[in-house]
Amino acid sequence: MPEPTDLVTVNFDGLVGPTHNFSGLAPGNLASTISEGDVSNPRAAALQGLQKMRAVRALGVPQAVLPPQMRPCFATLRQLGYRGSDEAILARVAEREPRLLRAVSSASSMWAANAATVSPACDAVDGRTHIVPANLRTLFHRSIEGEGTTRTLRAIFADRRRFVVHDPLPGGDHFADEGAANHTRLAAPGAAALHLFGWGRGAFVPAARAPARHPARQTREASAAAARLICLRDEDVLLAQQHPAGIDAGAFHTDVLAVGHGAFLMLHELAFDDEPALMAALRARFGDALTIARATDAELPVKEAVASYPFNSQIVSLPDGAMAIVAPVEARESAGSRAFLERVVAEDNPVTRILWLDVRESMKNGGGPACLRLRVPLARRDVEGLAARVLLDDALDASLVAWVERHYADRLAPRDLADPGRVRGHMTALDELTTLLGLGPIYDFQREPGAA
Repeated sequence: MPEPTDLVTVNFDGLVGPTHNFSGLAPGNLASTISEGDVSNPRAAALQGLQKMRAVRALGVPQAVLPPQMRPCFATLRQLGYRGSDEAILARVAEREPRLLRAVSSASSMWAANAATVSPACDAVDGRTHIVPANLRTLFHRSIEGEGTTRTLRAIFADRRRFVVHDPLPGGDHFADEGAANHTRLAAPGAAALHLFGWGRGAFVPAARAPARHPARQTREASAAAARLICLRDEDVLLAQQHPAGIDAGAFHTDVLAVGHGAFLMLHELAFDDEPALMAALRARFGDALTIARATDAELPVKEAVASYPFNSQIVSLPDGAMAIVAPVEARESAGSRAFLERVVAEDNPVTRILWLDVRESMKNGGGPACLRLRVPLARRDVEGLAARVLLDDALDASLVAWVERHYADRLAPRDLADPGRVRGHMTALDELTTLLGLGPIYDFQREPGAA
């Protein structure tokens, strides 16, 4: 069916949490590994994220915010056998298993592209917006996010007549799901939308080709299950394997080497395996209505692309119908990445401008502008049906900036994660944030006796 004229894409950005740190927890994420042990600046990270949201909103693009999860995750530590008060557990874990403390303290929920997979109501067979929170099974520190993500999304998308927030996929490694970082919705005039799912490995039936150096996170089985849950027609789903060489170069998610929006797709030649078959399928669906901007490895070496993240840019639709690329400043500082993006703007396609943004604190952990946002296409009437105060306006923006400046440290070393005073301060801050956003008690500590 044709694209509805009232469909708008709301960018839900993850607000960086107060435990933002560099613990090097993600094998295959080269920036994360290189930054391990560095002193972080949670305040700067959160303010950079808010500046990004502000800049996108200034383009005329709807912008919303997702709250951070509470860290450290004491529920996980109790599941692992630690007992006593929060303070006692914190002291024991810091002494016995400092790496575990780093893992349960990660602020990784800031990368909202991993929060969920979404289909708009106009694509779903039941006419409702469907959201599948990611289980993030591949990495322990991310696998503990699913329950909190589900609780938060159900608080925001509470109207079951309009929205369905599913449970995360079950099953261990076989259904490892990384969310929208491996999913792109493409749409062009005259054709139904197509949902492109990138996957790195087969669980029940191994792929013929596989990466040799770094792990492939997303399974084909998880992509297929997510497509079923979000109520898509089979003919509107395309499953494409990530290129093993791209994964080995550091493209742990599809969105490290490919980004699409509407009738535009921008990718590196090492983003997908069997690229000719993918291109043939896209042309069969869209013809020339889909514009594809492709970088060869000769033009932009994959190592440079992974280091500077031009493909982890956001692509947004502007009010005049054109598109803009929201890119990290690292891509501007890379000769090859900058030349490629400038070529894209100069060519005949919907993209007319580049907005360079500083999200260096996120980039040091391997997350660019696209990692920080979850795209949720909604009919305008459904935007008005959101159940919390998460749509960014001037008043909320000012309140969030003041909240960050009041509660966040400007320096955090790994040893600071064991400070019980900081942890209590984080609880106080998040309790205040839920009131500010009208979310209700989404955190465990708010639902237990003696909550902050």
